[in-house]
Amino acid sequence: MKSNIIYGKGLLTDFDIHLYKEGSHFRLYEKLGSHLMTMDGMEGVYFGVWAPNAKSVSVIGDFNGWKVTSHKLGVRWDGSGIWEGFVPGLKKGDIYKYYIRSRYKGYKVDKGDPFAFHWETAPKTGSIVWDLDYKWSDQEWMKERGRHNNLSAPMSVYEVHFGSWRRVPEDNNRSLSYREMAHQLADYVKDMGFTHVEFLPLMEHPFYGSWGYQTVGYFAPTSRYGTPQDFMYLVDHLHQNGIGVILDWVPSHFVSDEHGLVYFDGTHLYEHSDPKKGYHPDWNSYIFNYGRREVVNFLISSAMFWLDKYHVDGLRVDAVASMLYLDYSRKEGEWIPNEYGGRENLEAISFLKRFNEAVYVNFPDTQTMAEESTAWPMVSRPTYVGGLGFGMKWNMGWMHDTLYYFSQDPVFRKYHHDQLTFSIWYAFWENFMLSISHDEVVHGKRSLLDKMPGDGWQKFANVRLLLGFMYAHPGKKLLFMGSEVGQWDEWNHDGSVEWHLLQYERHRGIQRWLKDLNRVYKNEPALYEMDFENSGFRWIDASDWEQSIVSFIRRGRTTRGTILVVCNLTPVPRYNYRVGVPSAGFWEEILNSDSEEYWGSGHGNFGGVETTPVPTHGMRNSVSLTLPPLGIIVLKG
Repeated sequence: MKSNIIYGKGLLTDFDIHLYKEGSHFRLYEKLGSHLMTMDGMEGVYFGVWAPNAKSVSVIGDFNGWKVTSHKLGVRWDGSGIWEGFVPGLKKGDIYKYYIRSRYKGYKVDKGDPFAFHWETAPKTGSIVWDLDYKWSDQEWMKERGRHNNLSAPMSVYEVHFGSWRRVPEDNNRSLSYREMAHQLADYVKDMGFTHVEFLPLMEHPFYGSWGYQTVGYFAPTSRYGTPQDFMYLVDHLHQNGIGVILDWVPSHFVSDEHGLVYFDGTHLYEHSDPKKGYHPDWNSYIFNYGRREVVNFLISSAMFWLDKYHVDGLRVDAVASMLYLDYSRKEGEWIPNEYGGRENLEAISFLKRFNEAVYVNFPDTQTMAEESTAWPMVSRPTYVGGLGFGMKWNMGWMHDTLYYFSQDPVFRKYHHDQLTFSIWYAFWENFMLSISHDEVVHGKRSLLDKMPGDGWQKFANVRLLLGFMYAHPGKKLLFMGSEVGQWDEWNHDGSVEWHLLQYERHRGIQRWLKDLNRVYKNEPALYEMDFENSGFRWIDASDWEQSIVSFIRRGRTTRGTILVVCNLTPVPRYNYRVGVPSAGFWEEILNSDSEEYWGSGHGNFGGVETTPVPTHGMRNSVSLTLPPLGIIVLKG
């Protein structure tokens, strides 16, 4: 390996530096990090890294015996704080780090590359020279994906933790690789009828037990399951099978591991210097300094990177509430008010708005989704009307109220009736996604099935009823893996979905039910087309609390195909239960959670009912129904 290094010839132009200093360079992954290229007739690697308070920066690795004096980068003259240089002879696969000597307190450290495309597999911590060459075959999906990701389209999301979806027991119980997952997951999701897959964070992370939420590599899929091209293959294959891909993205905090972003050049570069703003007590991690332009460049470039280079269809932003509030999870005296004396993090708010604007300007056929657990207004409204600009928001209120309601013994449910119906009061304030996510089936919260009261039959009936209510309620849908097979145990990231349970009819019943829910959901515009408009929903009767029954109508943009939904939330079947309907004629029973094929008791309406001119619920016509125990029926008029 030659020890020479070429300075003054790099990827950065004067215009790049202008945008960088301005805080509006959102494709930095094309300029910083390591890039294979040819310079002066020599093949090698260009390096660029931001370290404004460094005294010197060297590239070290196997190629130079990790000697800190062999390949020193040069600092740019323009005051950007960027160090760069071209090292001839380096090749794809070479492992490297930056050795940084700070101007402060004699601090010296080996750092991974913040813009690395590939990392060594943990517990190793080196960055790897890599390219992003790949021949995509998802042109048809990319051309039409705006139709699939539209707010008026059906969206049924299967949430997956990659390492624990399915294991290979004959090979030391290892997780699947990206390429193995591509075929197995695509076949399963397609068969089940989900429209999208959402992966818990797959960006590189040192600790597997963090589920990916402690990110270190904001531009690299974790190497635990393969190379960047292997991950591209996974996305590509899902797209070819008509399945969208959403990634969890974590701009709210980052790991404290020394080889990562923290104290990068001997100063608090990416994080705030004051721990009252820069340290997260809940997660033992650091909070980004959203008021620093270079940090805004870094984070938005990361978001753009996954949409650009990996063809991702959406980003679900984790822990948005922790970004919005300066006093989040802090006691009095442990936080610093904003310039107006308030608790709102004005810098984070500005960042989130810019992030959403950048995404929708550059990738208008994708979506952003916020996990925001408070009543912050207009999270999913455009920035030009004062919103944060997200496309959707997880409906945490619906989730908490509904799961609490369903955990009650049916004898007492009539005293909690408002928790089932309250969500409609605010259902159209935001573009809501109804989420039963990984957070609800871990850390002692029990699995979805185990939350349910009653004997074995009632538990399964309750799960079917809950899933049916979720699919009938306004809002897009998200369900965590394992719930669709009636998993008994909590999710364990070291295990697998309990696929063996499908040998039992009652577990296959839940899976069949969800498959049929997805089929009907996608085939009936009334169930998705007007999810975010109050004219798409109408209560028939929300006040029958004594019998724990609710009934409502869902409509699409046309009057054809109106959907009637009736839920009986007790184990007592109801006969001759009269419900008013908006039109006369035959109402076809298109779904019944109590069907015997789902391991139900078989109560129902023999395929449908005819209306009679008996005024009920303020309507001229009505139907007389048999309501199955702990069941939901869906009729189409």
